[in-house]
Amino acid sequence: MKFKETEIVGCFIIEPEARGDHRGFFARLFDTEAFSARGLEERFVQFNNSLSIEAGTLRGLHYQVAPAGEVKLVRCVAGAIYDVVVDMRADSPSFLRWTGAELTAQDRLMMYVPKGCAHGFLTLTAHTELVYFASSPYSGESERVLRWNDPCLGIIWPGDPAVLSDKDRDAPDYHPDWHRSGY
Repeated sequence: MKFKETEIVGCFIIEPEARGDHRGFFARLFDTEAFSARGLEERFVQFNNSLSIEAGTLRGLHYQVAPAGEVKLVRCVAGAIYDVVVDMRADSPSFLRWTGAELTAQDRLMMYVPKGCAHGFLTLTAHTELVYFASSPYSGESERVLRWNDPCLGIIWPGDPAVLSDKDRDAPDYHPDWHRSGY
């Protein structure tokens, strides 16, 4: 596996290294030793699946505050997304900065989202499906949602969303009192 650092401290784009022959290929998506060697999360308690029917569906920006903070390891298994991570850790050198990358079923890239970082994505094709590991169970009272186009964050999306949940459409702009993460 190849780990590429992003602008966000502790956030990586991970490229599985496929080994193939005439039958196809094999690639490791997770390896405790490889993650441990980089100080990354090794324990995941949920494996989630998300399907978005329409291109232009936006999900996020979501995260959970301490003590329910979670690491996510995200992979697109059908279609394509523009994946975004925003650093919400007040003590981080990359606080309130964001990074984005296209993840597709064909390139098999994964995004490692550290604790204390918000995550969201915009589907680039119809029938886009994601699978992702989460290191903590979902906690509604610990969840925070940021508005996808909050001017404070300045995220440059590849287009405007066509489909949003009420929760994502009505999300507030960043405010330190609400978005304290403890990380």
